[in-house]
Amino acid sequence: MNSTMSALAEPNRLRIVELLRDGPRTVGEIAERLELNQPQVSKHLRVLLEAGLVEVHPVANRRIYKLGTAPLKELDDWVSSFRRFWEGKFDDMENYLRKLQAKDSNQEE
Repeated sequence: MNSTMSALAEPNRLRIVELLRDGPRTVGEIAERLELNQPQVSKHLRVLLEAGLVEVHPVANRRIYKLGTAPLKELDDWVSSFRRFWEGKFDDMENYLRKLQAKDSNQEE
């Protein structure tokens, strides 16, 4: 998961992943959409490929990139563990606020 987070920490690589969320694209399409030059995009794609975040499929003389699912699933599982933690905290806060409201209502009477 460290390689996933390291790869996504670079803003252009994150933008590439977000772009590929909409479907597979060639290097040229990615470069054009993100207004980057092709060598830059190729370097970023190499890092994303090594992290498993993208997969490449050659079609004739083009290389088509699409999202890899395993690292994103692993990242989602990790984030979900924190979501459960925060949901518990929000439940505790909601209960505390209800107690405060009940206390305020009793003082007004």
